[in-house]
Amino acid sequence: MPEDTSRWTPGATSIVGVGATDFSRSSGRSPLTLAVQATRAALADAGVDPRDVDGIVRCDMDLVSGPALADSLGARDLTYWGEAGPGGSGPAAMVAQAAAAVSAGLASTVVVFRALNGRSGNRYGLVGERGAVGGDGSYDEFFLPFGMQTAGQFFAVVARRYAHEHGMSVDKLSEGLASIALAGRAHANNNPAAQFHDRTMTREDYFASRMLSDPLRLFDYCLETDGACAVVVTSTERARDLAGGAVPIVSAAQGTGPGVQPGLMFPALLRPSTPSWPSAATAPTLFGRAGVSAADIDVAQVYDCFTITTLIQLEDYGFVPRGQAAHLGEADLTLGGRLPINTSGGHLSEAYIHGMNHVVEGVRQMRGTSTNQVTGAELCLVTSAPPPGASALILGVDR
Repeated sequence: MPEDTSRWTPGATSIVGVGATDFSRSSGRSPLTLAVQATRAALADAGVDPRDVDGIVRCDMDLVSGPALADSLGARDLTYWGEAGPGGSGPAAMVAQAAAAVSAGLASTVVVFRALNGRSGNRYGLVGERGAVGGDGSYDEFFLPFGMQTAGQFFAVVARRYAHEHGMSVDKLSEGLASIALAGRAHANNNPAAQFHDRTMTREDYFASRMLSDPLRLFDYCLETDGACAVVVTSTERARDLAGGAVPIVSAAQGTGPGVQPGLMFPALLRPSTPSWPSAATAPTLFGRAGVSAADIDVAQVYDCFTITTLIQLEDYGFVPRGQAAHLGEADLTLGGRLPINTSGGHLSEAYIHGMNHVVEGVRQMRGTSTNQVTGAELCLVTSAPPPGASALILGVDR
């Protein structure tokens, strides 16, 4: 049965402030310090006194708790706090949760943040830090002893399955993955805040990079990053009285699709088909709530922990038919193309802040302040990717 979209009011809430720290391999700061710096920058951007923050939403993997951040900010009274995840599937859902809290009257000024020392601190890809048994609800213990130990291995299996199901050679798939990596790098080269701002890349460079988990090469992997990003959410009515430029949240949605598996990531390999994500289940709800379609999207910040993750989502959200995303070229995905993506450089070339830097860049696009601004852009898709679930936003222009 189609969802009743009348319960969602497009644009009732807005993002009014964005902030970010520098992005590095070694911040020399605690995650709490990073979170405070990014949040204070977002509040300053919005023209909001830190004492007036009354809601905080965090990622379920963050080491910083909502009350700890509230204390450091000097918030007078925290009336709402929450979290969403798991991990990278959470940022759009975190913003949605903030919007829901504002709409329900549980809080009026909600900070959404993600802070991590993803390179100098707890590195997700290090198996030794997670242990081989007792996966803390991840079900890793059923996979790690048999050699499935890292995210790169998981997504390499997904990539090969994608090629198999679509009757495509791995070489052809790699050409499509290269286009995604090159588009992100080209955008990063125009973004002074990007970690790869000063590192250009050619298609030859991409194919010369070392193979890490066949068919995924070094430049198919996201960056490990120290840093933080934050946004401030409030009602659109109130937003217009604030200093920051209001960016309405036109739509927000989450989805798992049928046949939900437990765990964090690896159990998704047990699904009947791995080259489609819960994003396919999320897309109809997302577009239905906004009353738009994929054809109306002007620019997209597509979760790119690996190039194959982005490629699959381009199909799941309906931008190209199944099996066709690998045929997109770099020119299709950069400024002037059919769908410019990851215009800050994305996770592949700007920073990996677990999806929150995509939200920040989406706001910049709608404000017209991106370093790779899409002329006349009025709708921006921001995705937070699976497994095991997906979430997404459509951001718009304040009118």
